[in-house]
Amino acid sequence: MTSPLKTGVMGYGFAGQTFHAPVIAHCGSATVAAIATGQAERARADFPSATVVPDLDALLALADIECVVIATPNDTHFDLARRTLEAGKHVVVDKPVTLTAAEARTLADLAAKQSRLFAPFHNRRWDGDFLTVRDLVESGKLGRITHFESHFDRFRPVVRQRWREEAARGGGLLFDLGPHLIDQALVLFDTPQTVTATVKTHRDHGTAPDYVHLQLGYAAHQVVLHASALAAIAPRFVVHGTRGSYRKNGLDTQEDQLKAGLRPGDTGFGGGNEPGLLHVIEGEQEVERAHATRDGDYIGFYRALAASIRDGAPFPVSAQDAVDVMTIIELANRSAEEGRTLAFACA
Repeated sequence: MTSPLKTGVMGYGFAGQTFHAPVIAHCGSATVAAIATGQAERARADFPSATVVPDLDALLALADIECVVIATPNDTHFDLARRTLEAGKHVVVDKPVTLTAAEARTLADLAAKQSRLFAPFHNRRWDGDFLTVRDLVESGKLGRITHFESHFDRFRPVVRQRWREEAARGGGLLFDLGPHLIDQALVLFDTPQTVTATVKTHRDHGTAPDYVHLQLGYAAHQVVLHASALAAIAPRFVVHGTRGSYRKNGLDTQEDQLKAGLRPGDTGFGGGNEPGLLHVIEGEQEVERAHATRDGDYIGFYRALAASIRDGAPFPVSAQDAVDVMTIIELANRSAEEGRTLAFACA
């Protein structure tokens, strides 16, 4: 039996404590062997068997650590990931992997040179609603897709004092939620021909973008990606095709479940997703009905990671995916600043 992948978590704030450590610990293929954090007491309380160290240097010095997860503020990702790869460890980097496409390309090239995995943490490929949408698109039930709309909206009218909402540290919705929206679109439709974007700050006292509207142009369809901190009512997905439409409200349940202390494997984890509405042609009739949403499966990311490192299986989120996402984010910023549509070119 293959031994679990020994993983070190760099950073034990919201992302490390909520999205990474508990999912790693319950995926069945990896363990949280070490945590690097300035909040040692909290880390030890959650993972008493893990080695707790103060910084990345101490984490990299642990010979048994095979893979390091970078779960720190956005503006630190590039340096920490570069040092991890140079130390000969595999690396998972929370989104956004870097603040520029050039930095993402540098990490991709370094990983290839070191024969190590550079894995962008695009865990929302394993959201239940996205898994459902992917099934629908690939099944052909909606016919040829003509319009795809993906929203990641919340209602948070008060700006909080945290780095995620500071533009100087790579905060704001384009860097925070943009990578998820863009990555999901690329999974379904590959890279676009053009990028058009509006990026605004609408909230009082806001300093980082809290409104993002992207249009990815393709020859046969349009993709609309939207994120807002001032949207109390909004759809999650709207998909139109030549044989019907699909609409889904409500976000995937896994984030809220993890924040509430539920863990993968617990009864109900990943479930409870609101059904969507499907309107399609069946035979010669139009039929409208509720369409069940699949359970979410965040452990799928770390199981795939372990399979890739241990067995050489292809990892579903490639380094090039990270570069493409960052390229589109850069184009979105430029498009918003210049007020025009820009052509996409692979970096």
